[in-house]
Amino acid sequence: MFPVVDPGRKKTLAAFQKIAGIRFKSLELLNLSFVHRSVSNESNCKRNNERLEFLGDAVLGAAAAVLLYEKLPENPEGDLAKIKSVVVSEDILSAVARVLQIDSLLLLGKGEELSGGRTKNAILADALEALIGALYLDSGFPAAFAFVGRYIGPEITRAAGQDYHLDYKSLLQELSQRLFRVYPEYRMVKREGPEHEQLFWMEVTVNGRTFGPGVGRNKKGAEREAARMAYEALEE
Repeated sequence: MFPVVDPGRKKTLAAFQKIAGIRFKSLELLNLSFVHRSVSNESNCKRNNERLEFLGDAVLGAAAAVLLYEKLPENPEGDLAKIKSVVVSEDILSAVARVLQIDSLLLLGKGEELSGGRTKNAILADALEALIGALYLDSGFPAAFAFVGRYIGPEITRAAGQDYHLDYKSLLQELSQRLFRVYPEYRMVKREGPEHEQLFWMEVTVNGRTFGPGVGRNKKGAEREAARMAYEALEE
């Protein structure tokens, strides 16, 4: 059972479709793509956007791969993989979600709302992937591909034409799988500072070798830096 879409919400979703350049047959499916799991945790409605996010991640990956193949005919597979890891990263997806004003459409539980869920990159990126999954179910791959091309296509051009921020965690995982058939293991070395200004030190171990520590304002940032150190060392 889908969450109820009242008349006011229908108007909001109609306005969003005009902004995004899409048209849904099922407003209930579109609405579900914005329902965070915190809503189902706090209410009787057990449906949320996690399954759509899972599907949308796969559809996005396929669409991005096709776009890369078509847009960059001279680039080797390694370059395509690196650029793909950038354009489907949390940073890029959350930025696109903000452009589409998805932050204002999110349905969050009270706790998540109070903790600033509307501004969290992970939640915004997940909602965008859920939207892509919902569009695929509602209108098929051509509609989802057109949407990805419209909003992710420019990021491919941008990433291919300049130095770009690599998703080193994804790259390291792919490399360690290819070389050693193992996954990287991250460990927090220490954490210092007051709650609002903490620094994290993270190490990563690959096939018995430890790299780092990477330092960051949060665990993900520190893990990324440790992954960069490991990736660059293993590439050499």
